[in-house]
Formats: sequence, structure tokens, C-alpha cells
Amino acid sequence: MTDKNGSRMVITTDMWTLSNKKRGFMVITAHFIDHTWTLQNRVLRFVYVPSPHTKDVLAEVLVDCFLEWNIDRKLSTITVDNCSTNDAMIRLLLNKLDTSSLLSSGSMLHMRCAAHILNLIVQDELFLIGDSIKRIRDSMIYWTGSPERRQKFDKNECQLRVQCTK
Repeated sequence: MTDKNGSRMVITTDMWTLSNKKRGFMVITAHFIDHTWTLQNRVLRFVYVPSPHTKDVLAEVLVDCFLEWNIDRKLSTITVDNCSTNDAMIRLLLNKLDTSSLLSSGSMLHMRCAAHILNLIVQDELFLIGDSIKRIRDSMIYWTGSPERRQKFDKNECQLRVQCTK
């Protein structure tokens, strides 16, 4: 894969822990444009990562993978989720890699996962309106709980001229 490929590689990686076993796993995926200008995606490694999942342990797993696949000099960016351990891990990676082979000497190596950031924003907002959502759900359960209440609801809807099909 890497010998014929002259393009840079974008790496994405994610770490998760099985809650019932307290065992951590990392997936490392490479994304690149091949010689026919087709986007390629390859899982390079799916690996058990022993605890604790410190910046040193995570950086070591990544560096081993980069060296195993001979892509340490072909890196473009590494996309990770938005946690402080990953911030520290990227700083450590910059010390372990030859920054002269990286774009802008590695200043653009760290990419934060937009989907993860968006998820965090949505979760924060849902938390803020969670009580209101519960009240609306409880109200709907009440009004649809019997045919008589549903008829009363429909009558009030008609009297107030509320136009709603749901």
C-alpha cells in the first residue's frame, strides 16, 4: 500500500473501553488518494491497549503503527476526539516524529473530530432542555392515555384554531 502510494495520509483514530471488562481498544485508519485519484480508506490496526490509557501509551501504539506501515514520513493530519489526553498525545507524537517531513513542521498535524465536537454541543443543549422535553412527553402520554382525553384535546385544538397534523 505505502510503497506505491506517493500521497500524504490522513490518520483517524479512536479509543474506547468495554465497560464490563475494563479493556481498551484502539482503531487506526488511514485515508489517502491512490495513483488513480481514488480515495482509499484502510484500517491499519485494531489493537488492545493496556491500561492506563495515558498519552505515552497511546502515542507508543500510534508510532509503532506508523513505523510498521512505513508511513511516519507520509503523515498529513491525525484526527482524534476532543479530550485532553489526545492533546497531550499529539504533543508527544511531535517529539517522536521527524517534524521536517510533516506539513508546516507538524503545526497542522492535530485535527479535532468535528462530529465529536458537534455531539458534545448537542449533548450540552439537550441537557439544558431535558426537563422541558420530559414535560412535553408526559403531557402527550396524559392526553393520549384515553379516548376521552384525546377527544377533549382535539376539541380544544379546534376551538383555539391550532393547525397541526401531528
